[in-house]
Amino acid sequence: MDRAFVPSRMRVRTFSESDIGPACRITNHYIEQTSVHFGAVPMTEDEFARMWIESRSAYPWLAAEVAGLHGGEASVVGYAKAGVWRARAAYARTSEVSIYLDPGARGQGIGRALYVELLDRLRSAGFHTAVAGATLPNEASARLHHAMGFEFVGVFREVGRKFDRWHDVGWWQKILN
Repeated sequence: MDRAFVPSRMRVRTFSESDIGPACRITNHYIEQTSVHFGAVPMTEDEFARMWIESRSAYPWLAAEVAGLHGGEASVVGYAKAGVWRARAAYARTSEVSIYLDPGARGQGIGRALYVELLDRLRSAGFHTAVAGATLPNEASARLHHAMGFEFVGVFREVGRKFDRWHDVGWWQKILN
């Protein structure tokens, strides 16, 4: 990705069926190459589509695209999603949120733009709280959550095992309404 892209060439919009392939590829990078995503095997586009279809009526999903990267057409460089945090009725107004960016798109304000829109949509839909977890260490995620007004609320120690080692997960919370 062009590190000097003009932010006006970026657009955040509602996630659509055409975003499944690019979003699945972004997710699979994190599954295969990092401990950021605790998936053990790459997702198929069908699996990714089912996840989106099952969630989209109750929770917002967004795509970020940047124009002019590959032959002038807009390319999806990241996505944001909200979903169930816990299944019990008492948690119905709390949502877990996630953002995944193409590795070349980090540090350019795309995650922030996705979060601004995602949190606004959650707020408008009547959600009270957003929570986010991130495998630690993850300084970029910590900075983004802090910049977006999330409060760091704690660490679950050694709760995920990937690449033959245990990983901690940090948790952030933001009151929306």
